[in-house]
Amino acid sequence: MEIRTADEADWPAIWPFFRDIVEAGETYAIPAGLTSDEAFGHWFTPGHTVVVAVDDDGSVLGSAHFGPNRPARGSHVGTASFMVAPGASRRGIGRALGEHVVEAARDAGFRSMQFNAVVETNTRAVALWHSLGFETLTVVPEAFDHPVYGLVGLLVMYRRL
Repeated sequence: MEIRTADEADWPAIWPFFRDIVEAGETYAIPAGLTSDEAFGHWFTPGHTVVVAVDDDGSVLGSAHFGPNRPARGSHVGTASFMVAPGASRRGIGRALGEHVVEAARDAGFRSMQFNAVVETNTRAVALWHSLGFETLTVVPEAFDHPVYGLVGLLVMYRRL
């Protein structure tokens, strides 16, 4: 597996799993029903870097994007989002993307990284981020409307780089 910077040509491979993950409504507070063009704008956020994890056969297994959490005086703190294609889960793709993004953010000059909204029922992601040195700063109660569990908390997670 290779992790490399993505560009617009990678979007057709990212879009199917982005769409499926967002439509499931379990991990992202991104509106359902987005067109491909609208979703592209969410993932390829100006000022952020997008990466893809690519299998030996060239298929995209997952993607992440990272950049400043806030503008101006808050831009030294990074943030990131991650998506792994459902068919590629449990292969270490999320961990590889997480490790890559932490190192790339450090290399880009970010001093720390903050995740603003990790859904508390996404226990695999929470465990992964803890294993990569992130700590949970707080849980915002009932901040996410989960399609199965109803109102659940969102974790704010942090790591010094």
